Amino acid sequence: MANEQNLIPFGQRSEKEEREMRSKGGKKSGETRRRKANFRKTLNALLTSQVEIESIKEFLEANGVDSTYESAVNLAMIQKAMNGDVTAYNAIRDTLGEKRKADGDLREQEAKIKKLNAEAKALDPVREVAETKYTGIPSSMIAPVFAPVIFDIEERNYTEYVFPGGRGSTKSSFISLNIIDLLKKNDDMHAVIMRQVADTLRGSVYQQMLWAIEALGLSEDFHATVSPMEITRISTGQKIYFRGADDPGKVKSIKVPFGYIGILWLEELDQFTGPESVRKIEQSVIRGGEYAYIFKSFNPPKSKGNWANKYIKIPKETRLVTHSTYMDIPKKWLGKPFLDEAEFLKEVNPAAYDNEYMGEANGNGGQVFDNVTIREITDEEIAQFDRIYNGVDWGWYPDPYHFGRMHYDAARMTLYIFMEYRCNKKGNKETAEELKKRGITGNDLITCDSAEEKSVGDYRAYGLLARGAEKGPGSVDYSMKWLQSLREIVIDNVRCPHTAEEFLDYEYEKDKEGNDISSYPDKNNHAIDMVRYAMNSVWKHRGE
Repeated sequence: MANEQNLIPFGQRSEKEEREMRSKGGKKSGETRRRKANFRKTLNALLTSQVEIESIKEFLEANGVDSTYESAVNLAMIQKAMNGDVTAYNAIRDTLGEKRKADGDLREQEAKIKKLNAEAKALDPVREVAETKYTGIPSSMIAPVFAPVIFDIEERNYTEYVFPGGRGSTKSSFISLNIIDLLKKNDDMHAVIMRQVADTLRGSVYQQMLWAIEALGLSEDFHATVSPMEITRISTGQKIYFRGADDPGKVKSIKVPFGYIGILWLEELDQFTGPESVRKIEQSVIRGGEYAYIFKSFNPPKSKGNWANKYIKIPKETRLVTHSTYMDIPKKWLGKPFLDEAEFLKEVNPAAYDNEYMGEANGNGGQVFDNVTIREITDEEIAQFDRIYNGVDWGWYPDPYHFGRMHYDAARMTLYIFMEYRCNKKGNKETAEELKKRGITGNDLITCDSAEEKSVGDYRAYGLLARGAEKGPGSVDYSMKWLQSLREIVIDNVRCPHTAEEFLDYEYEKDKEGNDISSYPDKNNHAIDMVRYAMNSVWKHRGE
């Protein structure tokens, strides 16, 4: 495994580290020079020394030549040339200076010509150049999972193509190949490639596009620059722009030399700030032209509630979602080390494997509750529940009123939530009547938010067995940690859709650096608070 310390750019190291590295470099360079000098010295000494083989010595002296090893080597070379060795003859000719130009000089000339041509192309990108005949993306470069998508792109069946997938699924390679292919087939179209943070572009999507150009054998028709970060198709002047969403001004300022921007690729979709931000980017970038192609790719984050994970679940006629994993890719593309690493992680940490390699949102990451299971809770199960807990979080508007009903299996440390009632702008009498319609009687204890003592009293007056939850310093943190410690929180999302949504979406807030803030957010948690109140007597006694 490579030492990551060696990957730190030189300019980011301390003065001391830089001095040490320069010193090491200087020492190493000096050692190399000394070795070369010693080699030359030794070689000269040997070549000028006297030959010890008598027969060769006598022959050389008889022809008036110094009997040194240098003379012996020359003699051997002449003998090889006389026997028809062309290489030996050329070596003798070059030594005598009869070759018109050394190969090294010719190579130097060729490099200069190539450089001048590249500079000319950059100055005049629209001039005609001889192109290698292009026939499209070879089928050998397309994984079977993406083969149908090629036809959809060709037929313009969709505007938006979304690729969630695990590590090694080649989704980025597929997109980059298609961007080049679309530019080749649409001479008036330009492309914009974006990530949330501009500093991440060069080492990711920029390099990916260079790979695609090289893979398709089109290096002679594209010219890449870093400042500004752009790739230009030389024969037409088409541009590929690279931008970060963290600088909206640079996105809006893109002015194409002709035609229109018809291709947009948002890499690491989940890193963007949300669907509204993405929508604004699309409106700013995609303009003009009859057709547009929007590509979005990401490795699904662990949290089921992440906006990108929820985004792909919303059906849309103009959107195609293609999920891929490394299992869909030919093994020879990935190599044995990659496959071995995947199998190792699968064995030692199945949850991490499912997320990283299979692209599953399996409830970890910034999500507060990673122990939630969404499934049907059957009538037969409910009939077996021997202890029922009820809770209420008061609300009016915009905060909702939320009632819930649940069962706790202490032996299995499992909580089952199987009923909810949620509303806005209803008084205590109305909500009390609604609970009675749902089978709640005066024998069913309801633990409510104690902040509204009058509401608790109203419920009692309306014939319900209501009480306020016991609160105190640290009660929120304690009750939340108790919920997190449970082996499983099972929620029937048909009977309790709002409760399920809250538990899945509830995530730690992040600081400016993107790190999770450990405190629990006090928003979008009405169902969660209801559960805390309902289970008040249990977590107060440490879950016993």
